[in-house]
Amino acid sequence: MQLQVTNSPFNQEQVDLLNRLLPTLTESQKVWLCGYLAASQPVTTTGVEQTPEIPTEQVEQAKPISKDITILYGSQTGNAQGLAENAGKTLEGRGFNATVSSMNDFKPNSLKKVENLLIVVSTHGEGDPPDNALSFHEFLHGRRAPKLDELRYSVLALGDSSYEFYCQTGKEFDERLEELGGTRLYSRVDCDLDFEEPAAEWLEGVINGLSKAQSGSSPTSTIAVTQPASETIYSRTNPFRAEVLENINLNGRGSNKETRHLELSLEGSGLTYKPGDSLGIYPENDPELVDRLLDELKFDSSENVTVNKQGDVRPLREALLSNVEITVLTKPLLEQAAKRLANDALQELLSSGEKVIKEYIYGRDLLDLINDFGPWKGTAQELISMLRKMPARLYSIASSLEANPEEVHLTIGAVRFEAHGRERNGVCSILTAERIKPGDTLPIFIQSNQNFKLPENPDTPIIMVGPGTGIAPFRSFMQEREEIGAEGKSWLFFGDQHFVTDFLYQTEWQKWIKDGVLTKMDVAFSRDTEEKVYVQHRMREQSNELFNWLQEGAVFYVCGDEKHMAHDVHETLIEIIQTEGNMNREKAEAYVADMQQQKRYQRDVY
Repeated sequence: MQLQVTNSPFNQEQVDLLNRLLPTLTESQKVWLCGYLAASQPVTTTGVEQTPEIPTEQVEQAKPISKDITILYGSQTGNAQGLAENAGKTLEGRGFNATVSSMNDFKPNSLKKVENLLIVVSTHGEGDPPDNALSFHEFLHGRRAPKLDELRYSVLALGDSSYEFYCQTGKEFDERLEELGGTRLYSRVDCDLDFEEPAAEWLEGVINGLSKAQSGSSPTSTIAVTQPASETIYSRTNPFRAEVLENINLNGRGSNKETRHLELSLEGSGLTYKPGDSLGIYPENDPELVDRLLDELKFDSSENVTVNKQGDVRPLREALLSNVEITVLTKPLLEQAAKRLANDALQELLSSGEKVIKEYIYGRDLLDLINDFGPWKGTAQELISMLRKMPARLYSIASSLEANPEEVHLTIGAVRFEAHGRERNGVCSILTAERIKPGDTLPIFIQSNQNFKLPENPDTPIIMVGPGTGIAPFRSFMQEREEIGAEGKSWLFFGDQHFVTDFLYQTEWQKWIKDGVLTKMDVAFSRDTEEKVYVQHRMREQSNELFNWLQEGAVFYVCGDEKHMAHDVHETLIEIIQTEGNMNREKAEAYVADMQQQKRYQRDVY
């Protein structure tokens, strides 16, 4: 570790002393030293300024500004948690004392004592808070919320602009904290799917705001040091090209569905994961759709365009294939496109209200927009600049690393449908179903999800509800529990259309039942009976035993579609607790809320 002496105020003897000292310090010692230096006299690049002597009376009257920062996150898939933890590390490095916590783990009554608060929260479903933010959100918007006149705060909101309630939860936190008397350290930032850059800008703005609050001082100075070269670290911003080892259709002949089982190699990546984590894939758009779009736009496919703020240049066709999203329309995209399409009908659509815009957007893509309101009157660069960066697709991991070293498995349902007179395909699911073969590679990263994890005690009973591809994480759970010899009971509720063609991983589940790794399994195949039967119906049939498992401390997991399945399962769970526990609705809901607080009710829903 060597000190960079360029423009340094230190002489060579001081530099030598620092170089001998720095390698011997622990992380906590470095943090303490940063804080100590930040609180001492300001340093310039040309020398040391003498701080004027402050009268004793003035010192006594000045109220010290706390360097303690509380960072609360509400996260469903792990993005908000990762950003919160990164903010904590960055602030510690700048001399602040950062405490990072899930909203679920934070005691709301402690809020009155907090002076500096950062909120990092995603929006889930139809504008709802994530599961681990529900109780804190309810508290803050309730009558027991305290006045927060001494609070300084800032909110980083995560969302998806293709949804009507974009960043709704973050907006609600931001407005409510202001209503309670809080003062913004930095204005709220709303992040779309491509959140890395705006999140970094938000954090820098927060740090500047905090530094100004420290008695008007400038941002904390840091000593620049060189780090020894290290191995490549693969992440969301630097994905690993993973080789495809297997790509198999899990559904039988005659099924209405196609579900792909992918096995990818992690060899040489250094990537690790735990059951419950997700895998991100950066897909490519359908080449046929890209070519149709280029034909409609009448652009030269080889024309070079800049694809990001770093100035990377790609041929137009390559940019449309790999760098930008072309299959989803959003209101902001329509508003930007209107400037280059000059079509009165599009202007009329945009002034028709949210409901009409939402109806138009649903099931349409960029090609539809150009067809309906073209021709495009702008340049190729203007088109690329207004499109969102290609978002990663997240899939629940279907394997245990303990059972499959240097491999990761996925369960992906192929999405095909017809809308507005055209066949439509899921970008990533059809890439894996039709164009990816063993030997090909996919750009991937691991998305940690601390909100969907096996209990620390392997003797704890678990109940798993996962119809369709929602079975994926529970396959990883079973592989892990088999590998470690877990003794706890386990119960699976699985559902799909037909027993013969759609019982995903059937032989594996039957083997786990036979070997005692899986204690109990209930299945529901909706198209095999005259009256459709779903997983929630099987839950009701087993209501007494299910409640007994909950009373024994079982952890209840749900994975799959949120809007329909997860909602119905949630309602059924409350009904079972209400009936079997002889409670009213309010007490049953409180029972479920308590399960969530204890992390005994976990959901991986989409």
